[in-house]
Amino acid sequence: MIESHTTAGLGLRRGLLPALLAMDDGAVDFLELAPDNWIGVGGRFGEQLSELASRFPISAHGLSLSLGDVAPLDMELLRRTRELNERLGVVMYSEHLSYTADDGQLYDLMPIPFTDEAIKHVAARIRQVQDALGRRIAVENVSYYAAPYQALTEIDFINAVLAEADCDLLLDVNNLYVNSINHAYDATDFLARLPTERVAQYHIAGHYDEDIDLKIDTHGAPVKDDVWTLLDAAYRRFGVRPTLLERDFNFPPLHELLLETGRIRTMQLTHLDRDRLLEQSRAA
Repeated sequence: MIESHTTAGLGLRRGLLPALLAMDDGAVDFLELAPDNWIGVGGRFGEQLSELASRFPISAHGLSLSLGDVAPLDMELLRRTRELNERLGVVMYSEHLSYTADDGQLYDLMPIPFTDEAIKHVAARIRQVQDALGRRIAVENVSYYAAPYQALTEIDFINAVLAEADCDLLLDVNNLYVNSINHAYDATDFLARLPTERVAQYHIAGHYDEDIDLKIDTHGAPVKDDVWTLLDAAYRRFGVRPTLLERDFNFPPLHELLLETGRIRTMQLTHLDRDRLLEQSRAA
C-alpha cells in the first residue's frame, strides 16, 4: 500500500522514462502506468520499468477492457494484467467507465448510454473483472462530448453502477470539470451527490479551452485554476486520497511536473492539518 500521508503521483509514460529514472526517491509518492502498454515488454524498457517499480509504488490504470462493450471481456488480457499487477506489486487498479471497441479497438473512450439496462450490463462486467483480477477495482468517470442516450443523469448512472458492481470510483476531477461545462451542470452538486465511501483515488490533468462552453480533455497542458479549485472542493468533501497528475504529451521539463505534484502535496497537507484540528476540537 502507499504509506505516505501525502499521496501525489505522476503518470509513468515512456516519453518521461529518462527523467523518471533520474528522479530522486520520494520526489513523488507513486507512479501510474497503463498495463496494456507494458504487458510483455522486455529488454531495456522492461528493465527500466522494474527499476522504477523497485523505487516507487505502482498504480495501474487500464485502457482496453471496454467495460461498456457487448463483446465478451478479453480474459487473456485480464490474465496477463493480473500477472503484471502481481509482478510489480501494483497497489491500486482502475479502469474507465466507457467502451473502447466495436469490432476492433476505437482508440478512444466512448460514453456508455445512461440507461438501467446499461447499469446492469456494465456492473456485471465490473464484477467479472474484479473476480478475474482477484481485487477490488475503481472505475473512472470519463469525459464525453455527445451523449448517446440519457434516460438518467450522469451522476445517477455512475452512482447506480458503483452500487450494483460494488466497486470504487476514481474521480477524475478534470473530466468532471470538462463535462460540467460542456453539458451545463453544477460540478459541486455532482460532488455532493457522490457517496464518500466509494471515492478511492483522484486524477487531475490539463484541458483545452475551445470556447467558453466547450472544453476538450487533452492531458497535454498544465492543470488550470478551475480544476485546482474543484480538487480542493473534492478534498473537503471526501478527504485526501491518492491523486495523480496526468500528462500524456507536450512533456515539459520534469521539474515543472513536480511543481504540480508539489502543489497536490501542499493541498493535501492543508486538508490533513484542518482535519486534525477538527478532531482535536471535537475531543476537547
